[in-house]
Amino acid sequence: MNFAAQFFYSRYLSERLERLYSPRPALKDSEENDPFWQREELYLGPSQPGSSYKYGPVSNGTVGRRPTLIEPERLKDFGVEELLNGDVRVHETKVAMAPEVVLMDPPKTRRVSEFRMIPRPPAQYLRFEDISAAAFRIQSGMQKTPCTYSRLSKQYGMEIYLKKEHLHYTGSVKERGVLYLLTSLTQEQQRMGVIVATDCNFSMAVAHHAVDLKIPVFVIMPSSCSSPRLRIYRDYGAMVISYGSTGRDSQNHACHLARENGYLYLEEDENAAYLAGLGTVGMEIYEQVPKLEAVVIPAAGQYGLLAGTAAAIKHLDSRILVIGVEPDDFPLLLQSLKTNGPIKDMHSNPNKKLYGDLMEHSLGVNTFHLAKKLVDKVITVSEEDSLVAMLRFQEFERSTVDTEGAMGLAAILAGQLPELKGKKVAVVVSSANMELEVVRQCMDRALVLDNRISKFSVQLGEWPGDMAKLLDVLTREDVRLLDVCHRRHSDKSELFKAKVECVVEARDKMQSAHLRKTLSERYPSICWLDR
Repeated sequence: MNFAAQFFYSRYLSERLERLYSPRPALKDSEENDPFWQREELYLGPSQPGSSYKYGPVSNGTVGRRPTLIEPERLKDFGVEELLNGDVRVHETKVAMAPEVVLMDPPKTRRVSEFRMIPRPPAQYLRFEDISAAAFRIQSGMQKTPCTYSRLSKQYGMEIYLKKEHLHYTGSVKERGVLYLLTSLTQEQQRMGVIVATDCNFSMAVAHHAVDLKIPVFVIMPSSCSSPRLRIYRDYGAMVISYGSTGRDSQNHACHLARENGYLYLEEDENAAYLAGLGTVGMEIYEQVPKLEAVVIPAAGQYGLLAGTAAAIKHLDSRILVIGVEPDDFPLLLQSLKTNGPIKDMHSNPNKKLYGDLMEHSLGVNTFHLAKKLVDKVITVSEEDSLVAMLRFQEFERSTVDTEGAMGLAAILAGQLPELKGKKVAVVVSSANMELEVVRQCMDRALVLDNRISKFSVQLGEWPGDMAKLLDVLTREDVRLLDVCHRRHSDKSELFKAKVECVVEARDKMQSAHLRKTLSERYPSICWLDR
């Protein structure tokens, strides 16, 4: 580089350095009032008046970089920045938002549904979700009863599985519904206590589970209630009060005590929680018996067991047949289905020792509609068939059940369900609450109905050894002699002859038939006193 070039280059550098470090000239009043983005030029560094570099090549003190232009519109998003002796001072400005864009509503189009009323489906009274919730709630306080294969299956040509609900602590399936009902009460209701006034399986279940849940429970019973039954309630831990001579008297007194003291009066009805608890039977049967084809359920008394179990079974598999069984003396559901409405008063007089308090219950509207929708068939069985079924439980299942619990099996034994031949069938054994004396009488009657106990009379001569020969015949036939009566002075006996009455028990029908044939051939005057 020659001397002239070095001279002009050094002068250029000195002017640049002087302009860089010289103070910035003061702004005019008009410039101070103008908005920052409306000024004629934007200074990113100080400049000298009259300089040829309007936009100096210095940016933020860095030599050789072209300054970045900032558009005035973008400054609305930031504060105004000024460089004063190297410090940055920030002035806040109000952010101007863009005007809100309002979208126009789409053109209204009328649908077909607006021209007619579409009714909503009615709410279900008992849903499977309710039954499932009940099963989860009561699983810790309720045992899972077995559903075992019966040895009676081969005799009747079907696979019979017995759901043994009579094995609960109180001997009844109603414990399921009662436990879920009690746990569904509010804390205030549980603290005040509950009261019952009917001697039945429902009241026994309330007494037992209320005590377990620390709920005060009061039992009002008439003076006619037997002492063993009252002792059972006291053993459970309930407060038992005897009042009145009839069940109606005790119920009225229980309602009065409930109003005066804030107790919750409980009676067996179609409460949704109660039905959901009973419906857990269907869930267990479906789980325990694979490839199930039919379920036979007793329907005596309150019909919650039939309705709840049918709701669970039909939800799990709608192809499974659900059959309800009623006693001949009280066909409440069957008659209600025929009239297409629940019957309130049934003019019938069933044996209360056998069927409990059937007269006290009526068929509810919701329970009726559930049964009408979900139950495939309803049949009735006679008292005799139920007693024989109780006998079969004693012999083949080594179990003592009552007539209500045996009704499901009675329908099969009586041959009223021929469509179940060759199918896998579950039979619900609902209860086993019967006093010992009544059980004994039922078994004696069942043996007669089953032709196992025979009673006959025969005329024998007064010759020595005639009585011994008759006893010898009975011994050879291997039958039990239960009773014998020798009547010498009978009005109907011939002269010089005595009338002998005998009661014998055979092993089965075949042995009984053989005995009848043998005695009829040997003693033409024999008279069989059947039933």
